[in-house]
Amino acid sequence: MLKYRTLFRTCHIFHPKSLSNDTLKSETTQELLQTMGFVRRSQVGLFQWLPLGLRSLNKLTGAIRNRMDNDGEAIEVSLSAISPRALWQTTGRWNNSELFKFKDSKGKQYCLTATCEEDITDLMKNYITSYKDMPITVYQMTRKYRDEIRPRGGILRGREFLMKDAYSFASNKEDAFASFQKLDDTYNKIFKDLKIPFVSAWADSGDIGGEFSKEFHLIHESGEDTLMNCKHCGDTSTLDMSHSYPEKDGQYLGDVDCKYALTKDHSTLICFYYPKNRQLNWNLASNVMDKDIDLVLRNKSNDHILDVFENDNEDIMFSKILRVMDCRLSSKSNFPDFPLKKYLKNNFGQIDDVSIVDAQENETCGKCEEGSLQSLKSIEVGHIFLLGNKYSKPLSVKFVDKENKNDAFVHMGCYGIGVSRLVGAVAELGRDANGFRWPAIMAPYKLSICTGPNNEENSQRARNIVSDLLNNSSMHLENEILNQFNEKLGIGARIKLSHAMGVPLCVIVGSKNWPDVEIEVRGIRWGKKDLWKKHYEKRCKELEWKCIENEKGPEKHIVPVEHLTEVIDILLMDM
Repeated sequence: MLKYRTLFRTCHIFHPKSLSNDTLKSETTQELLQTMGFVRRSQVGLFQWLPLGLRSLNKLTGAIRNRMDNDGEAIEVSLSAISPRALWQTTGRWNNSELFKFKDSKGKQYCLTATCEEDITDLMKNYITSYKDMPITVYQMTRKYRDEIRPRGGILRGREFLMKDAYSFASNKEDAFASFQKLDDTYNKIFKDLKIPFVSAWADSGDIGGEFSKEFHLIHESGEDTLMNCKHCGDTSTLDMSHSYPEKDGQYLGDVDCKYALTKDHSTLICFYYPKNRQLNWNLASNVMDKDIDLVLRNKSNDHILDVFENDNEDIMFSKILRVMDCRLSSKSNFPDFPLKKYLKNNFGQIDDVSIVDAQENETCGKCEEGSLQSLKSIEVGHIFLLGNKYSKPLSVKFVDKENKNDAFVHMGCYGIGVSRLVGAVAELGRDANGFRWPAIMAPYKLSICTGPNNEENSQRARNIVSDLLNNSSMHLENEILNQFNEKLGIGARIKLSHAMGVPLCVIVGSKNWPDVEIEVRGIRWGKKDLWKKHYEKRCKELEWKCIENEKGPEKHIVPVEHLTEVIDILLMDM
C-alpha cells in the first residue's frame, strides 16, 4: 500500500488539478513541462526536477548507462564538479567567459566544470603508465555548469545541466580511432533504443578541439542548429562543415566582401573575397590554406589584422599576399579597393574557384558534386571528438611503449550526451495539442489505468489488472503503471491527464462493456515498423481483439480482460 500512497501523493501534489485545452495548445514546451509537474524553474537557467521529470531523467540515464557499460565497454567514475584554476591554465582554457569561477576562503581559484577534459586527463595520468593499460574508456553521468549569458529554451540550454561525458585513452592513432568508432556505434544504439528520429553529422570541433568530431541531432523546426543534407549521397553535415557549389560558377555580380587573415607565422596576408550577402565559412577557408591560419585573429577587424601584419614584418613590400576568390565571383563582381598600395607582384598570389561561404539550400553538394542540398533545423543532443594529444600533451600524460620508451603522449577522445537537454528535446519533438508523447523507454509511466471515482467494483478490477500485468507481462512493468489519481478527478479528466503526461497507453476500466477493456494509444510509433499490426493480423480472432483507428481521436483497442496483458505487451513493442 505504501507504493500506491506514494503514487497518489505524486499525482495529487505535483500534477495540475485541471487542464484546459487552451493551456495544452498555447503553452511553450518548457511552460508545459512546468505545468505538468516535470520541472520547476528556480532562477533563470536553473531548474528543480520534480517526481515526473526525475522518473524520465532516471530512465534515460539507465538506458544510456546500459549501452555504455556493455557496448561501449566503458568504466563509470564520478569526478568533482569543482576544478582548480591551474589545470585550465595549463591547457589555455581558463579565460573562457562561460566558466563559473570562484575563490575559496584561502583565495585559491576554482571553476564549476562545464566539461571535464582537464580533470579526467589529470586523473588518468595516475593510472596509465604503460601501453598495456590501454585502450580504456571511462565515463560519468553528472551535473555540469555553464554561465550562459542568455539562457533560453528552458532545460534545452540552462546554466546547470545533466551530462554523460566519456573519455577514451589509447597508445596510438589506430586504437584511438577504433575507440571513436566504437563509441560512435554505441551512440547510434542509444538513440535507436529511444526509438526517436535522429541524424549524425560531421561537425566543427570548436573550443574542445581535436582532429575531427561528429554531432547527433534531433530534426525539429524549433531547433537552433542547421544541418545540410545531400539528397543524392545522403551526406549530412553541420553548416560549419558543409561544402557546397553554386549551379554555375561566377554568376554573382553584386558587391563583394573581404575578410583578412594571417598565416600562423604572420608572414602572409590572406584576403578572402566572397559575395557580400553570404557568410564566410572559416572551416572551408582554413582548409584552403591547409589549416595554416591564425584563427585567434578571426574575429578581429581588418584594420587590426593589417596592423599586426605591418608590425610583424619589417617591410611589407617584400611580404607575401594571397587572394582567395570564392567560386561564385567573377571579374564583373564589384570588388572593394585593395588596402596595400606597395607590394611586389612576385610575392602576390591568387587562388580561384574555391567555395569559402556557408552552404545554402538547393546548392550542389561539395562531397558528391551531384546532389542538391536541403537544410534541416535541428536540436543537438550529442557530440563526439577525436582529440589526439590536445590535452595529454600539456598535462604530460606519457606512457611506456612496446620499445620500453617513455616519450609518447596518450591519444584521447571525448564523447558527450546532454541528458537533461535530451529530455527537453524529446518533449519538444513529441508534443502536440494534447500534451506530451514520450517513447516508452523514457516515459514517466508506460501505461495508466483509469477508472471513475467512488466505484469500488471498478477500482478492484483495476487492482486485479495491475496484479496480472506485474506477474505476467514481458515488458517489465514493475513501477511502470500509473493507477492512482486525485480523487476529485472524473474518469474523463484522468484520461486527459494521462494523455497530457505522455503515458503511451491508457487502459480504461468501466462497467458498461466489462469484461471488455478499452486501450487508448497515446504513444508514437517512432520506429514505424508497425510490428503490432503483424501480431494483430495473426491473432485478432484468437484474442478477440478489435482495433478502432480514428483520424480525429486516439487509436483504440477493445480486448477482453483475460487477454489484456498480451495485447499491451504487443502494443508497447513499437513505442
